[in-house]
Amino acid sequence: MSSFKITFIGAGSIGFTRGLLRDLLSVPEFANTEVAFTDINEHNLRMVTELCQRDIDENGLSIRIQATTDRREALQGAKYVICTIRAGGLEAFATDIDIPLKYCVDQCVGDTLSAGGIMYGQRGIAAMLDICRDIRECASEDVLLLNYANPMAMLTWACNKYGGVRTIGLCHGVQGGHWQIATAFGLQKKEVDIICAGINHQTWYISIKHKGEDLTGRLLEAFENHEDFSRTEKVRIDMLRRFGYYSTESNGHLSEYVPWYRKRPEEIGDWIDLGSWINGETGGYLRVSTEGRNWFETDFPNWMKEPAYEYKGEKRGEEHGSYIIESLETGRVYRGHFNVVNNGVISNLPDDAIIEAPGYVDRNGISMPHVGELPLGPAAVCNVSISVQRLAVEAAVSGDDQLLRQAFMMDPLVGAVCNPKEIWQMVDEMLVAGEQWLPQYGDAIHAARERLEKGPLLPTRDYKGAARLKVKTVEEMQQDRESANRNAGESDKGKDREKTATSSNG
Repeated sequence: MSSFKITFIGAGSIGFTRGLLRDLLSVPEFANTEVAFTDINEHNLRMVTELCQRDIDENGLSIRIQATTDRREALQGAKYVICTIRAGGLEAFATDIDIPLKYCVDQCVGDTLSAGGIMYGQRGIAAMLDICRDIRECASEDVLLLNYANPMAMLTWACNKYGGVRTIGLCHGVQGGHWQIATAFGLQKKEVDIICAGINHQTWYISIKHKGEDLTGRLLEAFENHEDFSRTEKVRIDMLRRFGYYSTESNGHLSEYVPWYRKRPEEIGDWIDLGSWINGETGGYLRVSTEGRNWFETDFPNWMKEPAYEYKGEKRGEEHGSYIIESLETGRVYRGHFNVVNNGVISNLPDDAIIEAPGYVDRNGISMPHVGELPLGPAAVCNVSISVQRLAVEAAVSGDDQLLRQAFMMDPLVGAVCNPKEIWQMVDEMLVAGEQWLPQYGDAIHAARERLEKGPLLPTRDYKGAARLKVKTVEEMQQDRESANRNAGESDKGKDREKTATSSNG
């Protein structure tokens, strides 16, 4: 039996922590694992701990969760750290969506790129560097940080370059798209072999095979003829049509990473579907996250009455984290897709970038085979995003608001919608709104506030977005508890998970 300590940072996340713990403790050798939960929100931490401890007890394990708001205490001796933080919480997230809307920057998710993703990265990197300091000082010497927090590439980049902690970024987008591709061809996922490479949320299925036959060139026709996907994945299908390869990211996510689909309010509706937020709804992820938090707060006593999660292999999820730890501890080989420093894995993307590519894990560690060159079109799309990420990372680390403004300028959607003066004013507004989470920008925020108070200011719009839906009340959600419970889990992380169109982010 393996015995080690694993610490969850941001453990108060509703569904994600519980699912990852189930995955981990479904491994028979891990029955004696030490588990620590830490979160800055004591209330959420208590609820999630209570729920997870109930699961542990009902599965007959003797593990007692160490739950504390003292992060350094939770990290003492940890060999693995799983991070699922949302820096600034929903309060800051709302500013990531609402302030850019005043400048007609209409985002669905706002957590990876575009105005929201860049500012989320500024908050997240400040928090992650503090976390890395505590990990270096308190955790085991050979500690591995498994980062699930967004913006994935920016945070993982900062941890590896400036945090001094070996960090792997993990996301489940590849699995979701893999299932979609198999479904479009009328096959099971296990029948379809893929190679997927790029950067997080812009990873490309560069090889699709069934029984040795290459299906890559037939994918566009399969998606165009699929009853559901042809309606819900219009952006992804159009990118496939024009770049030749399918992207991992959901319709709503992908639409805000490139300049073409959300720059004209009157055209946004042509590219999205409101059947699920992930298909492009304005501020969709903020809405479901808000609903999920409100629902969990209200419905928590009922969650405790429902059956516990079963720690069985067949109930295990597809998140990479538990499989990586299993392979490192037991030697069983696992193949997944991981976010790592490139260092030549993808030869036509920069070495310093965080890329997402196939990797193998066993007792010897994590190995990343050489992928070679991405096709030129997909590589060009990735390289634009990498330039924004690099600027954003360096800005966050140094507190240099000039670099931050340049990141906004270079962002594809922001640049498609706004002129330089508008970008400068928008950044001023976002810096001031995020002051409590941006300690590195003290002087810049003071200057931005003075400019906003002094004026004159450019006119902005009271714009709610092209496709914004109302946040449901708890009473409305009570009419469909099953849907509300699913939503509460998805509001932590989500995306197109297998067999569901409603989920959110890695």
